[in-house]
Amino acid sequence: MIVLDIAAPVCLMAGLTKTAAANASLLNNFEITATAIIALFVFKETISPRIWAAIACVTFASAMLFFDDISSLSFSWGSLLVLLASTCWGLENNCTRMLSAKDPMQIVTIKGIFSGLGSLTIAFVIGERDFNIPYILLAILLGFISYGLSIFFYIYAQRDLGAAKTSAYYAVAPFIGTALSFIIFQEIPSVIFLFALCIMLLGTYLATEKNT
Repeated sequence: MIVLDIAAPVCLMAGLTKTAAANASLLNNFEITATAIIALFVFKETISPRIWAAIACVTFASAMLFFDDISSLSFSWGSLLVLLASTCWGLENNCTRMLSAKDPMQIVTIKGIFSGLGSLTIAFVIGERDFNIPYILLAILLGFISYGLSIFFYIYAQRDLGAAKTSAYYAVAPFIGTALSFIIFQEIPSVIFLFALCIMLLGTYLATEKNT
């Protein structure tokens, strides 16, 4: 889990340098597919027909976003890296499910300390040594909210819902990220992106509907 929690953010950060923030946010929904498929084949969780339909929608939309230009099938390394990050988190979600009965505080503490040290080591190795105190403090605050509290609540949710369904409800987050990218970075979505967004919304609805 620690290795996966190191690999996923590194892939995501690298992917963000090669693709738009909105595209990366939407592709994070592939975590639904990765989590559900791994839960089915590795951990033998039951997948309902609605979840299968959701997986199909998310996978199809992700395939559309995987290419910069659908007409010429121009390959996007940024999208691939984001998909790799989502796959790492999908496997990590299932590993977390196995430990969800344990003390969430201990799990979050262990994952946070050692994953953070791993990422910090990688940063030093590649030569990133810019100690900008204000940015460091902002990063710590962001990490406390989006990583620490997020995992804490996520583990509690997995106790009752299982890995696949918890990941499905968690899929609201990428849409929030997409909306913020439009507001903050003034990104103009393409027609293909909007079409993929609609399919993602359908997939998320199917995955999070009460009867799943």
